[in-house]
Amino acid sequence: MAMKHYPAEFKADAVALYRSRPGATIKSVAADLGVNTETLRNWIRAADGRRTGGHTVPRPAAAVAAGGMEAELVALRRRVRELLCRRAARRARRCPHRR
Repeated sequence: MAMKHYPAEFKADAVALYRSRPGATIKSVAADLGVNTETLRNWIRAADGRRTGGHTVPRPAAAVAAGGMEAELVALRRRVRELLCRRAARRARRCPHRR
């Protein structure tokens, strides 16, 4: 069987269609579009930035957001320490965060 090549716009629309139907399965959307189930699954994985063919567990959106929030929290804490050290230096005291 020859491989079919689909335009990028069709792939993006297929993924958007799947995501717009909360109760739909990949199998049902693939059947509606006339594409192979695994083909649609690969497009969804590619849109999510995951490798195709791997057995990966998708991270929930909350976990992804939490990871970004953790990085922001670390950066903000670092900035607070920096500002406290500057204030201590202006007051000619030893910075409480330096050992």
